[in-house]
Amino acid sequence: MSRALPKYNKRRVGLAGGAAAVALTGAVIAGTALAGESSEGDGADARTLAGPGTVSCPDVASQLPAIPASAQAEVDRNLALLDQQITEANKRLVDTVGQGGPNFVQNAILGPLEDKRVATVNRIATAIGRTADRPAGLDSLAACSLDAQGDPAAPGLEETGGTETSAPPAGDVGGDAGAGQDGDASGVGTISCPDVAPQLPAIPASAQAEVDRNLALLDQQITEANKRLVDTVGQGGPNFVQNAILGPLEDKRVATVNRIATAIGRTADRPAGLDSLAACTLTK
Repeated sequence: MSRALPKYNKRRVGLAGGAAAVALTGAVIAGTALAGESSEGDGADARTLAGPGTVSCPDVASQLPAIPASAQAEVDRNLALLDQQITEANKRLVDTVGQGGPNFVQNAILGPLEDKRVATVNRIATAIGRTADRPAGLDSLAACSLDAQGDPAAPGLEETGGTETSAPPAGDVGGDAGAGQDGDASGVGTISCPDVAPQLPAIPASAQAEVDRNLALLDQQITEANKRLVDTVGQGGPNFVQNAILGPLEDKRVATVNRIATAIGRTADRPAGLDSLAACTLTK
């Protein structure tokens, strides 16, 4: 299959290239705009008036191959989502200045942001891979860093779209099908997730080890989420569990099941629809 017609390259430069510029400056613009500053120069020089710093993430658009016309709209939507995720993370930095301990930003903002970016770049790769070679290695662009000013331990909060001002303690989340959940010793309930393993097709021998590792990771993610339920009893408002525990858990599960699908898809048909098993619920 040819890589792409020249017109696709032109369109990608026009659209995705534009998104690249947005993503490159998104951390600076979002962080400074929220604090009422103008953004000039690069992200290393931009700071908010509150002094929490700004989130800086690798640019995804510039690392993409030529985008087939059939995938362009979906890729553009997800590139815009990457920029929105940075904006939301920067808002949480400002909103939660002074909260948490030394690992608060990593555990409550940068960790969940990385999980969201992993899921988003996997959707981009899948969209391209339907009609062209699937781009590899985009997961390496998911991790972001904090360009901090003053006290770098300042902020952090729950997952995207939340309104709470508290966040879970250290230790990130992920999750697997509702097996191996911790007991509900405190009356806070337990997290229940769809079981992934029974929904998988025959697993090629070459993928078995990687699939097993990710299935184990899904179980570990649930265990960690249940621990946070106990550790954060009484924190936050009515949406705290959804925004600070279940939301980040779903993002981790999306990334994990995508890795499972990718491992199988290298030598067999890639299983579809595993994302539908990502969402979990709280059982009282």
